Amino acid sequence: MGSIYKRRDIYYIDFRVNGKRVRKRVGKSKRTAELALKDAELRVERKQFNLDAPDGRLADLWTAYLEYSAAHHHPNTTLRYRQVIDSFRRYLIAKHPTIDRPSQLTLGHFDSFKKWRREVDPRDLDIEIDGRPVPKNALRATPRTINYEVKTLRAVFQFGVTRSVCRSNPTDGISMIKVRQPEPRFLTKEECAKLIQEIDPELKPIVVTFVHTGLRMAELVNLQWQDVDLKRKVLKVRDKENWSTKAGERDIRLNETMLKLFRKLRSVGVSGEVYVFRRPDGQQYTPKLRRRFAAETKRIGLAGVTRLHTLRHTFASHLVMAGVDLPTVQKLMGHSSIETTMIYAHLAPDHLQGAVDKLEF
Repeated sequence: MGSIYKRRDIYYIDFRVNGKRVRKRVGKSKRTAELALKDAELRVERKQFNLDAPDGRLADLWTAYLEYSAAHHHPNTTLRYRQVIDSFRRYLIAKHPTIDRPSQLTLGHFDSFKKWRREVDPRDLDIEIDGRPVPKNALRATPRTINYEVKTLRAVFQFGVTRSVCRSNPTDGISMIKVRQPEPRFLTKEECAKLIQEIDPELKPIVVTFVHTGLRMAELVNLQWQDVDLKRKVLKVRDKENWSTKAGERDIRLNETMLKLFRKLRSVGVSGEVYVFRRPDGQQYTPKLRRRFAAETKRIGLAGVTRLHTLRHTFASHLVMAGVDLPTVQKLMGHSSIETTMIYAHLAPDHLQGAVDKLEF
């Protein structure tokens, strides 16, 4: 069993790994020290401690991961990852300035980070990261945002383990904040018809594609003509040189509406064009597309429709209401877990009733 001791106003934990004594500085909170000791003892029991493994610096981990992301992800994805890392670095500077190695981090620190992100307005901080001030649009984080940041940090530290920068992943065992999952907003057939009829003609092909394929925005803007097989009536969602799919590659069958749309786009497009959807100036669409969509739905008068993701929900919802089983919807949507697809289960009461009716004796 390990122990906790205090020197001046700082708590430390003391435990053994394979007969070797390990002492770690935790901080000024006794509660955090207790959590850190429990975490250490659990990792010792699971044989997750390797004292001979490298223990790099956090600064090197941040740099290595962002370089990796720049080479394998879309620039906007890398930007989001950098913002998460910057947020965690600001927390460490403000609360634990002496921590500079992954091995010094405990689950208690991440619990403290979650609390800090909910309570502290980043704009009140006078902390620059590599010369970058706090963004003017930074806000206190919502539980959903905090969960995203923790998951991102978990991936960063796991990258450090695989690249021999970290002895172990300090986020192992961390819990997410429970967030109530609202029922997804989707468009009725009448609303879809109204939207397609009245939206800006430039955006019409995009909207039609969203509601007939269920693509994510990043999947749509990175869609290339080589991914569209009109003969086999298949659209392929697959990795590109500078962009990776969120949950793996998949095929989506094309209905007649989409076949007609793609044939029309192909006939009026520029010869040799790589991407299916481009702005009038030839550039790739950016996140500003979301704001344009929100402005258009407000002008048209579709209440509560402010997110492009609503069109993806629309695709899935109408499939389920048409009697398509949830595993098939999962595959078409590219969900990594059936749990995500289950948010549409309430739309298929007849389908679910039919399933339990099979148990009649």
